[in-house]
Amino acid sequence: MKRLLSIELQKIWKNRASRVLTLTYFILLTFIALIAAIKFDIGNFKVHFAEMGIFNFPYIWHFNTYVASILKFFLAIVIVSMMANEYSYGTLKQNLIDGMSKKEIVLSKFLTVILFAFVSTVFIFLMSLILGLSFSSYTEFGIIFSDLEYLLAYFIKLVGFFSFCLFLGILVKRSAFAIGFLFVWFIIESILIGILNYKIFPDNDYDQNFTQFLPLESMSNLIVEPGSRLSVVQNMGTQIGIANTKDYDVHFTTILIVLVWISIFMFLSYKLLKKRDL
Repeated sequence: MKRLLSIELQKIWKNRASRVLTLTYFILLTFIALIAAIKFDIGNFKVHFAEMGIFNFPYIWHFNTYVASILKFFLAIVIVSMMANEYSYGTLKQNLIDGMSKKEIVLSKFLTVILFAFVSTVFIFLMSLILGLSFSSYTEFGIIFSDLEYLLAYFIKLVGFFSFCLFLGILVKRSAFAIGFLFVWFIIESILIGILNYKIFPDNDYDQNFTQFLPLESMSNLIVEPGSRLSVVQNMGTQIGIANTKDYDVHFTTILIVLVWISIFMFLSYKLLKKRDL
């Protein structure tokens, strides 16, 4: 496994575009810390994000993982290109000639996906810990390390999304078309959710019983938007008579759904590569 992972990392690092995108991704993650410096006034209304509690423990785990997950598209391009370049440069056929099996090739890609997700999760953990200890009003040990399930959800979300991208890279062979296919799939899911929500089941939540099993939607459900969870936002909602009933918890069923999709994507990736004449 170490040998397979080493081969993939060398390919990524030697590719300038992949190297730049990977470094850009982690640099952008550090920019989350700059949110603490944002201050502006709207008349008598003053906004200072750090003072609004976004870096308070344990809320910071929810907020930072949600924001960081938005940036996953940078690494998605690297994952798609990682597979597309195999076809473009002929390295896939060369690896087979050198003795690697197709199963080992898919496994090496999946190990890279897991490594990217793991390193990103550790990075977010350390950065959130530093920001929380610097700005949080609550620094008790029990509070600091509560709600860490958001980190698990973040890790699984990245593995799921990157596995989908890897499958598309194998399916389409060209990175631009694979990214385009990903965008089209997102639109299809959005349209389907909209039809179910506003046309077929406008007065109940029956649509969620189906849409929770869609690949991108299930990944999105792992970490619900944290903005409306802030006390200042909830207080404003209460004042204007809007009750907040949103569920912000990380649920085991959602994790299980994404894990099933990861298994499906990797199985299809292997089957597709196995049948394809290289």
